[in-house]
Amino acid sequence: MNENKELKQTVDLYKNLNKQRKKILSLPAEKALDCIFDSPQPAAIVHSFPEEDFYFFINDIGVEDSLQLLSLASDKQREYIFDIEAWEKDRISINNTTKWLALFLTADPQRFVRWFLTKKTEFIEFYLFKNIEVKIREHDQDPSIFSDDFFTLDDVFYIKFIDLPVDTESESNFITNRNEFLSKFLDELSAYDHNIFQNVLLEAFTVIPAEYEEEAFRLRNIRLAEKGFLPFDEAIGIYQPLKPEALSGQRTKFIADNSEGRSYIPVSYYSTGMLKEDNLFTDSLKKIEKEDVLQQIQVELAGLANQIIVADQRVIKNKEELNDIVKKTCEYISIGLKLLTEEGAELDKNRAVSLIQKFPLSKIFRVGYGLVLELKWRAEKWHKRSWFKKNGLPLSFWGEEWVGVLGGLLIKKPLYYDNYRTGVLYREFYSVEDIKYAEKILNEIIAFDNLLSHMTVKFAPPYSNLLTCKNLVLTLWARHYLGLSDILIPLDIDEFKMFFDNLWESEEKPRKTSILMKESFLNRLSAKTGFDSYDISRKLGQTMENLFSEIENEYGSVSKKDLTPKYIHLFITK
Repeated sequence: MNENKELKQTVDLYKNLNKQRKKILSLPAEKALDCIFDSPQPAAIVHSFPEEDFYFFINDIGVEDSLQLLSLASDKQREYIFDIEAWEKDRISINNTTKWLALFLTADPQRFVRWFLTKKTEFIEFYLFKNIEVKIREHDQDPSIFSDDFFTLDDVFYIKFIDLPVDTESESNFITNRNEFLSKFLDELSAYDHNIFQNVLLEAFTVIPAEYEEEAFRLRNIRLAEKGFLPFDEAIGIYQPLKPEALSGQRTKFIADNSEGRSYIPVSYYSTGMLKEDNLFTDSLKKIEKEDVLQQIQVELAGLANQIIVADQRVIKNKEELNDIVKKTCEYISIGLKLLTEEGAELDKNRAVSLIQKFPLSKIFRVGYGLVLELKWRAEKWHKRSWFKKNGLPLSFWGEEWVGVLGGLLIKKPLYYDNYRTGVLYREFYSVEDIKYAEKILNEIIAFDNLLSHMTVKFAPPYSNLLTCKNLVLTLWARHYLGLSDILIPLDIDEFKMFFDNLWESEEKPRKTSILMKESFLNRLSAKTGFDSYDISRKLGQTMENLFSEIENEYGSVSKKDLTPKYIHLFITK
């Protein structure tokens, strides 16, 4: 009976702390702090934070304003901060380490000393080895044998701060801050226990730095791997594509059901609290009724987001940056789910719910990302043998919209060309529709390139970035229409005005392109390439219609007398 009663009390406590924590993390920074410290047990609330949430929370508030929180942080929360902040790749960053050691010392000096002696002795000794020089005065030695750079707290151990090269003002500030921290720390340690102080100084110079750093890095990777922060060479595997049909042969995951205790294991609120986008994955999560199952999937999602952070080599310190990662993770899972659940025009949403409970989210993510990779590989394969590349033309040859889409596919990790529709130039692919749009543009580019490869184009001046696929074909057509040579030479403005007169159906503004001129253009392409007019229309009909719509938008309301070469971009003029 007593055991059941204690278990119920523990579960109730977890329940209450989870509820308080979620409320706190939804508040503005100032109110969140007040809510914590107005609680009768602020330490319990702080300790209930998953390590990732605590790290993001203090960064949202501002680390300099979080000293009270840092003084309450658990040992695991402190260790997580150092695991994230103190390393630059596989080396300990002395600058970052100094910053955080100083913060923890300022927050609670006595607790900091106790913490390092019980949990981080070797870490601090390594830090001291890198930053101070120690000499021991023999009983018969005169203190004057030590230079003025040395100081002592007991007339036995003489300490000197190691000089580091200083090239910038920030480096000079670091040296000042480091010296201040070391002075305060050594004073605190000596006051705490002078014998321990002497032992630490002695042991600091028995450290083998390369050996310690290698072992510390190994242990750090083990701790972070438990949260999804795999080593880079393992994390990058998340971008290995997986065919939808291959998923059926994958091992299914284990979901513990009806586990009362598991329901109250802290789940990262910063990751799961961002699941506000309407997509197939988030809609499927809403249909999972069992809370313990839902929380296990949320923990898995947080781990997957962390793996992607490592694979992308991102440093995430605030909610906005994390939101980008979570959104990317959810959208590619949604794309994968759509591929796995869509049969014809029907989308089986119940099957999506079943899939996220059956298969690891990382596998579904790889199915979704694989669709983008296939498009990228197709673009790269075409690019290597394309007509425009063989002729040494720059990527800008395809014009702003097309080059944006093509450029996004040709980079190492493909991105969608958003063109600031949602505030950014490039972003992740958010849906199957994004992929289909990029595929449509790529098909048009490949078809246009194939068309040009069957034409004999005689280049004259080096047009560099001024030459585009549009003004190339339009200028060649205009020169032929005017009875000029087939060499790609700029049209004189008077020649262009003659062509301009014949371009329109009528003089009424805004003008529309003459049907006869469109036929003339199509017939000229057919004659130059050897393709049938019907085949050209079938493959590039909409592209050509868009081209003439662009001509109408650009010049349909312009008077002939106002035509100036400087503002004519769809034809090459001089």
